[in-house]
Amino acid sequence: MQKHSFKCFTLSVKHNILPFLFVLFTIFLVIFSKQNLTATHDGLLLCVNSVVPSLFPFFIATELLGYTNLISYLGKLFNKIMRPFFNVPGEGAFAFIMGIISGYPVGAKIVSKLYDDGLCTKVEAERLLAFTNNSGPLFIIGTVGISLFSNSTIGILLFITHLLASLTVAFLFRFWKASSKFNNEPEYRFSDNKNKNVEFKDLGEVLSKSISNAISSVVLIGGFVVFFSVVLSILNNCGFLSLLANILTPIFNFFHINTSFIKPILSGIIELTNGLKLTSNISIKEISINIIICSFLLGFGGFSVLLQVFSIIAKSGLSIKSYFIGKLLHGTIASIYTFLVIKYIPYFNFDITPVFSQANNSLVLSYINKYNLIILLVILALSSILIFKRKKAYKT
Repeated sequence: MQKHSFKCFTLSVKHNILPFLFVLFTIFLVIFSKQNLTATHDGLLLCVNSVVPSLFPFFIATELLGYTNLISYLGKLFNKIMRPFFNVPGEGAFAFIMGIISGYPVGAKIVSKLYDDGLCTKVEAERLLAFTNNSGPLFIIGTVGISLFSNSTIGILLFITHLLASLTVAFLFRFWKASSKFNNEPEYRFSDNKNKNVEFKDLGEVLSKSISNAISSVVLIGGFVVFFSVVLSILNNCGFLSLLANILTPIFNFFHINTSFIKPILSGIIELTNGLKLTSNISIKEISINIIICSFLLGFGGFSVLLQVFSIIAKSGLSIKSYFIGKLLHGTIASIYTFLVIKYIPYFNFDITPVFSQANNSLVLSYINKYNLIILLVILALSSILIFKRKKAYKT
């Protein structure tokens, strides 16, 4: 009887947790109205200055390219690479190329469209989701490298390791549900209105549809950016981030990692841009630690991007599971690659070398801290994946 009551209580909490959080969010909007107004203003500025200029043209371009034979051509061209190495159709190369050029969440939007148009199966779409939705070079090199670190070389390093990590995840995910035989679904569901070039008589209609879809996508993404800017402001002002930081402080001390990075990492896990800005602003001699953390955050993308992707793929019925696991692996692998490049290629080591008598000891301690940071990030990624899998198993 007691066990049954506990089960009912658990189910009640589970069913009412979202309404409770929504009510709490509304209350905090009123309590911290002044701070939230500033956060909303900053979020809107970020949308106007960054999101709309960088994403809107690419959304229109991807919509227009969907009315041409380019995707079919790329499918034939890259099938000999994509199929044996990544176990996905050649059309997936279009999602990867556009995703890496334009940035979050263009890759996920294209994958969803490929699946809806019958150019890949559900399992193949989930594999593609794991590695095609990436941060773009304009953001990594321009915003992170030049604007935040004031060094374009750091941006180039982060972009190279980001790209290599994405390809590594792509190879690892070739085994995703490899034995499922596509879950007994039809191999492909071809669409009648695709795989043919648009004609001049249809140009007006095609342009209007492409612009309309692009506006809808940009407004949705901008809404997520503003919403998570406010959420981050609330979590910071109500002391929740400070509480989490206090809980995690002993763990960071155990690994000999500067505790100043706790809040930036937490912020970046929630919303990418704010986390990157806070991480780059921490002044320490071993700036490579800042770079490695930024590499992890760029690979993971944050829950803001994750929910953007979820909103895009929800109508298609694709699972977010492969994307979540893929981005955790992406962030972890990217941080490892960044660490290895910094350690073994002196040109990319931006640490300020100590000139005191204890220089050698300081350098040794610096490398120990970097090793510990990588270990901590790996543990974080593995723990999150195990928790996610356990939740899925519990649901089924």
